[in-house]
Amino acid sequence: MTIRTWFITGINSGFGRSMTEHLLARGDRVAGTARKLEALDDLKARYGEQLWLASLDVTDTPGIRRVVDKAFAELGRIDVVVNNAGYGLFGAAEEISDEQIAHQINTNVIGSIQVVRAALPHLRAQGGGRIVQLSSMGGQIALPGLSLYHATKWAIEGFFEATIQDIAPFNIQVTLVEPGSARTQFSGSSAVAGAALDVYADTPAGQMRRYAAAGQYTPPGDPVKMARAIIASIDQEPAPKRLLLGSDAYALVHAALTERLAALEAQRDLAFSTDFGAPAPSA
Repeated sequence: MTIRTWFITGINSGFGRSMTEHLLARGDRVAGTARKLEALDDLKARYGEQLWLASLDVTDTPGIRRVVDKAFAELGRIDVVVNNAGYGLFGAAEEISDEQIAHQINTNVIGSIQVVRAALPHLRAQGGGRIVQLSSMGGQIALPGLSLYHATKWAIEGFFEATIQDIAPFNIQVTLVEPGSARTQFSGSSAVAGAALDVYADTPAGQMRRYAAAGQYTPPGDPVKMARAIIASIDQEPAPKRLLLGSDAYALVHAALTERLAALEAQRDLAFSTDFGAPAPSA
């Protein structure tokens, strides 16, 4: 087994915590970040210098650059950079405040982009590496009441669709991880909700809010198995562009892509007819 050094944001809970625990247990080194490091005292006490820690809020761009530069300077080569930090924002578009919109985008999109921008010069200098971006099945589908969350996941996937091509010549590969619902803290402490408006109470967005608040849904995804699947993907060559995890993710994304492809095929003649010199579509 190859021993690697990983840089992972948001390791205090969820996939970040599960990945860190497994990596340390098998002998890898982890440079981990979190806003509050107290939650990691147990891991630090157990693994010592094998776990490098830094406090980081990914909405702080200068802070990102300082921490990433310091991690590479002190640890030397970092083989894998994992953008894990993020959270969910529930509510219809009208129910979400301007401040919540800005923070959701700053955390899930701009934070991830700035981590990558800070890491790329180091990855290029060392001759390559891997980037793992935690996206979601929500980067391929959309559910009511999660418009801003989906906006961030679709945005980060678009960013990487282009960036993957930009950095391929430098032997830097990327995997977008698209988990389905898992038994993490996404719908608990890692989720925020906008102020409910009565007008949305009986709409799909209101129903989704009540469903999430009731806490009666048991997600099928096992976060430990998902974390290990993410780690195992690093041994695949070339890197998988997308890693879909969970039976619900497979079912929902498959249905969405099938519907989207059917709609595309239905517009084929119209699309071709709008080229210069093309015959008009038949009535």
